This record gives sequence, C-alpha cells and structure tokens, in this order.
Amino acid sequence: MESGYDEVDRRLVHALQINGRAPFSTIAEVLGVSDRTIARRYAKLRSAGAVRVLGGVDPTALGAVLWFLRVRCAPAASLPVAEALARRPDTSWVSITSGGTEIACTVRTESEADSEALLLAKLPRTPRVEGVTAHSVLHAFYGGPDNLVAKLGSLDEEAIERLRPPPVPHRPEPMRLDDGDRKLLAALATDGRAELEQLAAVTGWSPTTVRRRMTELRERGVLYLDIDVDGRLFGVGPRTLLWLSVAPAYLEEAGTALAGHPEIAFAAATTGPTNLYASVVCANQRELYRYLTTRVAALPAISHIETAPVIKTVKRAANRT
Repeated sequence: MESGYDEVDRRLVHALQINGRAPFSTIAEVLGVSDRTIARRYAKLRSAGAVRVLGGVDPTALGAVLWFLRVRCAPAASLPVAEALARRPDTSWVSITSGGTEIACTVRTESEADSEALLLAKLPRTPRVEGVTAHSVLHAFYGGPDNLVAKLGSLDEEAIERLRPPPVPHRPEPMRLDDGDRKLLAALATDGRAELEQLAAVTGWSPTTVRRRMTELRERGVLYLDIDVDGRLFGVGPRTLLWLSVAPAYLEEAGTALAGHPEIAFAAATTGPTNLYASVVCANQRELYRYLTTRVAALPAISHIETAPVIKTVKRAANRT
C-alpha cells in the first residue's frame, strides 16, 4: 500500500479490536508471527498515530446525554472555533465539514443542567459562531464498542474466537464514580493497554483493586475497550456525515439496516431536524456515490438526505487532538 501498511499490520489491528488488552504473545500465536514482531509493529503503528487502544465510556450508563452539534461559522473562524471545541474535555470527533463553514462534533453532558448551559449559553455566545443545531442521541444502532474494524478486518472466525475475551455479565444497576474511578477512566482513555501497575500508580489502588474495578465498570456498561484507527490502514478515505429523515414507523428498520452496511462507522437515531445520523467511510468519491445510490437508496421511507464530507478532523476520540 502507498501508506506503507501491510497485511500483518491490518491483522494486528483487527486482533486489537477483538481484544484490546490481549497479550502480544497471544496475538503473535494467532497471527503466526513472533512476539517481537507484534511488539515492534504495535509500537510503530502507535507512534505514527495509526492505531491506539483506548478505554471508552458509555455516557448513558452514567445518566449523561450525548449530543451531535453542527456549529455554523464564517470560513475564517472555523479552525479556531474547532480548536477551541477540541480543547474541551467533553468533546470528541471535532471535524470541519461543508466547505469549511460548519463544524460537527460530539459533546457529552452530564446532566440536563449541563445540556441547557451548553446549548443555551456557552456555544451561542462563543465569538464568530453564527448558529448551532443540536441532535440528542436517542438510540445507537452501531458505534461505541462496535467498531468499523470489525467489518474491515480479515481474521477468520477461528482466529476471532481464539482472541475473544471471556464474556462479562451485564449488571445495569446505577453506578456512581469516585475520584479513583475517574482517574482510572482518564488513564484508560489515553492508553487502553496500560499495565495494571501503571493504573495502580495513577489511582492509588493496588493492581488487584484496579483489575476488580475495571471488571465492575465493564459489567455496569460504563467501560468498554475501543480502538482508534487511521482509516488509510484499511484503504478507506475520509468520513462523510449523513443526516437522514425517515418516517417514524420505519426508523428502527432503517437504522438497523444501516448498521449492517460495511461502510458505516456509526449510526444513531436522534432528535432534531433529521432523525437518523450516520458516519460513512468509503475508499473514494466514486464508491461514496455508489453507496448512496444503492444501499442508502434502498432504505425504507427516506424522505431527505444531507451529506457533509469531512474536510479536516481536528479531534478524534476523547483526549486526543
């Protein structure tokens, strides 16, 4: 590939998507290469910003609300406003779209009061912001622990089963985080493969307590392992954002079908002027046109579709700019 990535790199990334904390020795055995090769490849990919394992947090498990914002501003103001949004700890996937006149981003608010302050006070008063459209996420069809790499990876079912971690029982009881939990989640958001000893030093807990608390956070649906990947590694181009209007009676059917498309990295039902949002990755514009005129065109009861190509990504996952 022109990017310099090869099949070993892609199989390694797929293995990390299946089990982000799998020992290199296990991955090496499944891939049929040496431990040293896996360690060297991972270090190279991570230092180049091509892959990062991270601990993701489901905000809904903590009673928080996830918003998609579309922030309109003059072209000259888009980059500084996007950079200001990217510096906020509650934002992710801050992108400039639509010819440089709009910023799209994901924002997590911890309560209704936070949502009100963000949407009614903070953003509209930001200099050079001309307007804001907000979409609250009602239901995610694909995303979070579901990663696009699962659709693009080449490992067979036998390899996937050998790598898959033991299932964690789901206990959806309400959960309150303490300072140690927040420190643990912040550390994992930076490096989901951090050793237990490193996490113990950050939290002030013992490694045994760290392991137990990580398990509890996963059981409660708060913590999941995710992977942040440069799409060029799998030969896909920049993202395109889709905003669709679907007849309410067909929203579940359309969203479920959309989630199954190999081009879809994220799909959710939302509030706002449109009710179905998706993030799409295709190899090039020709493939995007084919996708829109075949798979998307076949979805039921679509009355409106807007496409917004991402021209610059200022921030990807949380804690990474």
